[in-house]
Amino acid sequence: MRPSSSPSEGSSPAPASDGLFGGVLGRGRVAREVDDAAWLQAMLDAEAALARAGATAGLVPAEAARQITEACAGSFDAAAIGRGATASGNPVVPLVRALEAACGPEAGPWVHRGATSQDVLDTAMVLVAGRAVQALLVDLDAASAAAADLARLHRDDPVAGRTLLQQALPTTFGLKAAGWMTALDGAADRLATVRRSLPVQLGGAVGTLSALEGRGITVLEAFAAELDLAVPVLAWHTVRLPVADLAGALGTAAGVIGKVALDLALLAQTEVGEVREGVAGRGGSSTMPHKRNPVAVVSARAGALRAPGLVAGLLAGMHQEHERAAGAWHAEWEALSDLLRCTGSAAAWLRDAVEHLVVDTTRMREGLAGASLGSEGVAGALTGALGRARAHDLVARAVAAGGDLRAVLREEPDVAAHLDRAALDDLLDPLRHVGQAPDLVDRALTAHDDRLPTPPPQPQPPTRSSP
Repeated sequence: MRPSSSPSEGSSPAPASDGLFGGVLGRGRVAREVDDAAWLQAMLDAEAALARAGATAGLVPAEAARQITEACAGSFDAAAIGRGATASGNPVVPLVRALEAACGPEAGPWVHRGATSQDVLDTAMVLVAGRAVQALLVDLDAASAAAADLARLHRDDPVAGRTLLQQALPTTFGLKAAGWMTALDGAADRLATVRRSLPVQLGGAVGTLSALEGRGITVLEAFAAELDLAVPVLAWHTVRLPVADLAGALGTAAGVIGKVALDLALLAQTEVGEVREGVAGRGGSSTMPHKRNPVAVVSARAGALRAPGLVAGLLAGMHQEHERAAGAWHAEWEALSDLLRCTGSAAAWLRDAVEHLVVDTTRMREGLAGASLGSEGVAGALTGALGRARAHDLVARAVAAGGDLRAVLREEPDVAAHLDRAALDDLLDPLRHVGQAPDLVDRALTAHDDRLPTPPPQPQPPTRSSP
């Protein structure tokens, strides 16, 4: 079973990224895992690991690898490196120069041994993504755990099921919450699978490892081991399957988050009022004192709605020419950061919404009081005597007549001839029509509890640099 957060953890405000819109669109821990400092740190982690891998293969002196690793723990100016990238088209070149200067004349020449800029930046991208996804999974799992709690608590509580935005048949709120839980679990499992498969990048200028003196594969394997990343069969400089897999899993997670958030938004409408957000002091309007807007749900949807366009952009960028791309690779950097950020923010907000959800079972029962949701049962009971079409049309006319369906049906001679009052009342009882909803809740909870736990977030490496 995946560990769930305690209510006290859920009630603490999650950190948000800086900026005017950061509080709404950059909520949670993911935003910090994709900022400039995080990217710079990942690039330094890659350079340090590359030096140690070179030492393992006998291509870099052990003392030089130690000095490079130590230098990567130093402070580097992300803004200055970014400005320097204008001369080379990527930030690795100015970083390598700064790192060479920090290492001095003895270790400096061994910096970046045998790699090309894309090797380091792609590996950094994978590290950034892995760390961000881990933070995102914590929020997805917490939201799922909160939905599981709702499913257990409301296993048998009836609520109107809705199809095409109209009342259909009764279900239970427990089954609705179990559906959210199962969807969140599925999205988290897909993301976790992609995260485990993220590969290191190392190929040199055109993917041949030509600068590593015949020991390139040894360096590749040691490089991957240093960073706990998968070993690719070949360099994937222009075959962007890892990026596409990650984009697809993030887009799927955003879609699930958006589905749950939309359900909550509809259930929280004033005219429905079956749920509400329970955070005191949140949801006010600038002009209407009576408003209590579902802020967490709205913000979760905002993040989730940004994701599909970013996914499409990353997939479009898979058209990359020959051994190295002219522009399509560069287009991935901020798009992937944005996709991680908006999906992570959506997950953090959804966690907040589900953990603090207030469920109004009285309002749910009131929504079932009209009894028309039992019309299918009445039509079914009359089918044997009247035929399916005639029974269906008879009940449909009674529903269309409006008013109390029970009273209208009692006046129908064909109904009175085949169903007495007790039988009609029983057929119109909404609780009679929830089917196996409680059993399905139990089934879903068992599957949820049997899932393997997500490992806890790893602490930042000690080599974190200042921007």
